[in-house]
Amino acid sequence: MNLRYLLAAALVGVACASVAAADSSDHGYPAANPKGHYAALNALPDWGGIWYLDFPPPPGAQRERPQLKGKYLADYQRWTQEVKATHGNVPHYASYCQPPGMPGIMGVGQYPIEFLFTPGRVTMHFEAWMQWRNIFTDGRKHPDADDLDDTFYGNSIGHWEGGTLVVDTIGFKTATQLGMGMEHSDQMHIIEHIHLKQGDPNTLIDEMTVEDPVALAKPWHSTYTYHRSRTQNLLEFICDENNRNPVNAQGQTEFN
Repeated sequence: MNLRYLLAAALVGVACASVAAADSSDHGYPAANPKGHYAALNALPDWGGIWYLDFPPPPGAQRERPQLKGKYLADYQRWTQEVKATHGNVPHYASYCQPPGMPGIMGVGQYPIEFLFTPGRVTMHFEAWMQWRNIFTDGRKHPDADDLDDTFYGNSIGHWEGGTLVVDTIGFKTATQLGMGMEHSDQMHIIEHIHLKQGDPNTLIDEMTVEDPVALAKPWHSTYTYHRSRTQNLLEFICDENNRNPVNAQGQTEFN
């Protein structure tokens, strides 16, 4: 083999090893370096199986409506008037295969959720749109604003308070919505307290508070409850198999 090639390969290998070592020593996050951290998972609550949204919500579950303000309220009022005038046949500018992101996906009925516990991370696996959401529990902070990339699910960091997972999420794309026709700003901030119901280990509760000083008149509180199945698994969800709604020249999604 060519000596020059061998030397180049060796130098690349050393460089990669150095970068890996630097990453490991600089951060040491269990999510990225899981070896030796698995025993701690046994102390976490049992969220095994899959979870279905309770719909309609059980008695006493808090389900407020977002109270919009300013431009966001005016835009929503125009949208509702258009819905009434067209009997619900309003323009839709996104693909129907676009997932709702947060907070909407937490309230999607029919399609269950699975929680995967690994060192330094809780992964939420959604059957709907086959999406996932990472919640890092390894002590990291949110990135600085200049390094934060807005996404459909935001940047989630969490910590455990006993059996409750407390999740703090920022950095959302404004393409997501609070509800149908209800937009939010890039300042949206979500806090969740997720835990099993006391006395009922087969009910999971997500107590969510959504803050947005630009779009909301006050924080929006909502509670989602889910029931468990240990005998079922998530199914494959391929949206494009049924994505038959054409888009016209104006970029509006039509109906067949």
